[in-house]
Amino acid sequence: MVDLDDLYRDAILDHCRHPRNHDQIESPDISGRAVNPFCGDEVDLQVVVDSGRISHVGVQAAGCSINQASASMLSEALVGKTVEDVQELSGLFRRVMGGSEPSDEELRRLGGLRALFGVQRFPVRIKCTLLAWSALSEGVEEYRKQLAL
Repeated sequence: MVDLDDLYRDAILDHCRHPRNHDQIESPDISGRAVNPFCGDEVDLQVVVDSGRISHVGVQAAGCSINQASASMLSEALVGKTVEDVQELSGLFRRVMGGSEPSDEELRRLGGLRALFGVQRFPVRIKCTLLAWSALSEGVEEYRKQLAL
């Protein structure tokens, strides 16, 4: 039987070696950047919103494999969602990475992001997992400000 830890580790390595949505998007509706100055991890994120839903995501991550995999997984998780959906997903993911126990429905909503849950056993690496989410939060906050103008 395949061990779940091995399966999740394989998913992280696959996303690190073959990042999804790696191309930079010109003229995005939402963009964000996050840097961890302590370890050198970086994430640049671009998002296109069409008819209220995210249609394209570009993410470029540099640094450790967990940072790169998390950014790649985030890019897949956003497509088709509204900005409000993304904010809810981001909050849920952050709570779970902080140790909150998710319900069955929340686990379903997190989908493939569950592969990152094993990082919780290494508290120093949680920040690596959340860096792309910080870039997203920054971008969404700025996007909402622009809409309010």
